[in-house]
Amino acid sequence: MITIDFNQLDIHPNDRILDIGCGEGRHTIKACRQKKTLCVGGDFGFKNLIETQKKIRFHQGLNDLCCKSIDLSCMDVTNLPFKNSSFDIVICSEVLEHIPDDKRALSELVRILKPGKILAVSVPRFWPEKICWLLSDEYFNANMGHVRIYKKASLIKVIESFGVRYFFSHYAHSIHSPFWWLKCLVGPNRTDSKLVNLYHRLLVWDLMKKPKFTAFIDKLLNPLLGKSLVLYFKKDSIF
Repeated sequence: MITIDFNQLDIHPNDRILDIGCGEGRHTIKACRQKKTLCVGGDFGFKNLIETQKKIRFHQGLNDLCCKSIDLSCMDVTNLPFKNSSFDIVICSEVLEHIPDDKRALSELVRILKPGKILAVSVPRFWPEKICWLLSDEYFNANMGHVRIYKKASLIKVIESFGVRYFFSHYAHSIHSPFWWLKCLVGPNRTDSKLVNLYHRLLVWDLMKKPKFTAFIDKLLNPLLGKSLVLYFKKDSIF
C-alpha cells in the first residue's frame, strides 16, 4: 500500500533515498525500483526490518529491483545516525503521529536532507482519525499508538519552520477509512468480527490484484474520505 506519490519526488540516478519508519518496507521496495538509487530503510522496530529484508529478497528473486544499493538499519527518528545533508529524498510515512517529540523528529528529517531536495511526509487525516479516536479508546492508547491528531494547515506551518517549503499535497486510501471506523466500533483488538475480517480480505485482495475499479473508486473518494494526508516539501537552499 503506497501512500507517497513517487512522481512528486523528482528522483534521479544516484539519488540517496531514506525511508524512515519503513515498517515492513512498502516505500523502501518502491524506492528500490527507481533506477540506480541508493536506498536506506530505517525503523525503530527490529522485527519490521526483518520483514522488510524478507520482502527485498523476494523481489530480488523476481529481479524487479533496479537500485544500486539497499541498506536496512534500526534507528530512532529523533536522533538519526547521518551527517547533515546526506539524502536527496526523505520519506516519513505514517510515523510522526507515533512520536511524542515530533518536532525533534522533524528537525532531524530536515537536517539530513540536502538543500533543494524533497521531504515527503504522511500522517492520518484529521477528521477520519478523529472518528477513530471517538469510537475507541483502545485505538490511541495501544502501545506505540497514535499520540496526536494533525490538522493540515498547522502541520505545514510547523514543518516549514525547520527550513523547508511546502509545494504539494493530496489524500490517500479512502477505502481504508470505513475499515478503521468499523474496526474501532467493534474493538480494534478483536479478531472474531466477521464483518471486519471480510473487509480486511477485500483490502488484501485490492492490494494484491490492483483492480482498476477499486483504484478508480479510491481516487474518486480520496478528496472526501482519504485516510492519509500526504505533504511534500523542498528544503531551502540557505539551510
